[in-house]
Amino acid sequence: MKHTRVLALVSLFVLLAVSAVQAQDKVQIRWYVGLGTGTNADQAAGQQAVVDAFNESQDEIELVLEIVENSQAYDVLATQIAAGNAPDIVGPMGIRGREGFGGSWLDLQPFIDAEGYDLSDFDPALIEFYQVPEQGQLGLPFAVFPSFTLYNIDLFDEAGIPYPPAAYGEPYIDWEGNEREWNMDTIREIAMILTVDENGNDATMEEFDIESVIQWGWGSQQTDMRGRLAMFEANNLVDADGNAQFPETWRVAENWIHDAMWVDGFYPNGLHGNSELLGGGSGNWFGTGNIAMTSTAHLWLMGWGQGDLDADFDYAPVPSFEGSAVAKLHADTFSVMASTENPEAAWTVLKYMMDEKGPDLLSLYGGLPARTSLQETFFEGYIAGLAEGYPQFDWANMNWDVVTAGIEIPDRPSHEDGLPAIAEAEARYIEYSQLVDNNADADVDAEIDALIADLQAIYDASN
Repeated sequence: MKHTRVLALVSLFVLLAVSAVQAQDKVQIRWYVGLGTGTNADQAAGQQAVVDAFNESQDEIELVLEIVENSQAYDVLATQIAAGNAPDIVGPMGIRGREGFGGSWLDLQPFIDAEGYDLSDFDPALIEFYQVPEQGQLGLPFAVFPSFTLYNIDLFDEAGIPYPPAAYGEPYIDWEGNEREWNMDTIREIAMILTVDENGNDATMEEFDIESVIQWGWGSQQTDMRGRLAMFEANNLVDADGNAQFPETWRVAENWIHDAMWVDGFYPNGLHGNSELLGGGSGNWFGTGNIAMTSTAHLWLMGWGQGDLDADFDYAPVPSFEGSAVAKLHADTFSVMASTENPEAAWTVLKYMMDEKGPDLLSLYGGLPARTSLQETFFEGYIAGLAEGYPQFDWANMNWDVVTAGIEIPDRPSHEDGLPAIAEAEARYIEYSQLVDNNADADVDAEIDALIADLQAIYDASN
């Protein structure tokens, strides 16, 4: 009996020793969450379930989850990078989160090419969206939030004018039956009809009082200057050589917007945009029912963005400018840090998260699946959820096709792309936009010239 116990103890020690060696032999991959969504309790539990499932599925890699509150996540990650203790995988995060650490990410293209990773389930425009010049393929498409035009059906009916077109490439059929390109010129014309002062005069009438507008025709809500300019042209405030620039198309657009605010009156100026008529500074103009169209709405706005709206609404294409339409995109994904000591293992984990556990993670985070094969099922659940939460709207019969069509024409470069000394640069261009949006007499071109000079000084100081 004693001999048997000794053998059992020896066997146990051997098993423990083998397990310890195996644990030491495992490659550890750290997954960092905090630059975007993923930090609430339910998401944390769901993410840990993904980690546990991966670790149980194989015995070569140990995946470890690190969650840091969003308010601290940037500083914590910066500290880890500076200390040479960076994680391996970071996400979910958008372009803004990624660009906060520009130049820190691994090019995935060699791994994609080496195993012939199948990209056919993604729209090619989304693959290109994550390609950064001189850095490579910095992520795979995961959850996307395309943009589109929201329009208030009741306000169109009240004005007696036809609705916007239902698809990209279709013309706008006006009140006289004429075909017009759905572009900024058309937007201006119908938006003026849809803009009304307190006496019931629209912006096309001689009696119109621009000082007493109570309903606006069009505007770009819940975005900054780069966001509102993206639909005119996808570009950035820094050129390929790192110098400050303000693209000529953007200059034209800023003058167009300033005139729309202060001359034509159909676009809310800075004072109107923060008024009680348009949500008292919430930024959610459309939900007030006092604006007929906004062309910077994203999928994440649906539901709460129209919660108190006492009107029907639907989706339409983003208008084109000079023959091209750009639907700015918000998109979340995961990226591998270039500093990882185990890139092959990180790639293995990334594929597992994107492929096998992709649907689970998408349900945790929300967002339209970038994989086309998952989109129909997504919309079934998404529309059902909206119908339950906001039953006053006819979600099932809305124009969802134009929402997904925006995926094909994202802004590249993104309106969230990086800038040298981005915090200072953003503060300066926000200062510019606040000045011109709040002053009818602002010299837009002169203010743009001053902005370029100041941005150059900011960029130079950051080198």
